[in-house]
Amino acid sequence: MQAALNAFEASMLRVRALHALHGSFSKQVTAAIDLSDLLRAEIVLGVSALDHYVHELARLGMLECWAGTRKGTEAFNRFPLPISIAGALSNPSTAQQSIEAEIRSKHSFVSFQHPDRIAEAIRLFSDVKLWEQVAMHLGTTTKEIKTSLLLIVDRRNKIAHEADIDPSFPGQRWPIDSVLVEDTLDKLDAIARAIFKAIK
Repeated sequence: MQAALNAFEASMLRVRALHALHGSFSKQVTAAIDLSDLLRAEIVLGVSALDHYVHELARLGMLECWAGTRKGTEAFNRFPLPISIAGALSNPSTAQQSIEAEIRSKHSFVSFQHPDRIAEAIRLFSDVKLWEQVAMHLGTTTKEIKTSLLLIVDRRNKIAHEADIDPSFPGQRWPIDSVLVEDTLDKLDAIARAIFKAIK
């Protein structure tokens, strides 16, 4: 599981580097040069880092269930596998590779950004009441943490799917600034670390 957290941290370092780049450029150019798309890219990449992190947690956790080092869950036991890999499962040297390939294949079209989808992914290898535990680790309520994440994901979707255009003012983008982005990245980081503590 540590490998998933390490990958998340590496992804967030890249996002933070982009944020530092924005800060540096902002000091060197006039306000006439719009650097706000760097900030928008940070939000998209930050949510992507969380999404990838949950994918990795699910994959590694399910492989631990398969290996018997973690207790399987109901969701793990219901995870569908094609009959075509039945032969591979009887061979210890290929079984794990086949299971891992199926997990990757089934999850390749799924995003784990929405709180409910993240909880579904965690249930594939853990029975923890995820958002209750995350809220406890962060000293807040389940509702507050879910709402916070939903707002971040909604903004990411506006950027990724709607060019961040405010429909009330055609041609104008939603406002964004460095403080908002720093807060967003801090929240994503805190959520990821709290999830890690919750599933241990």
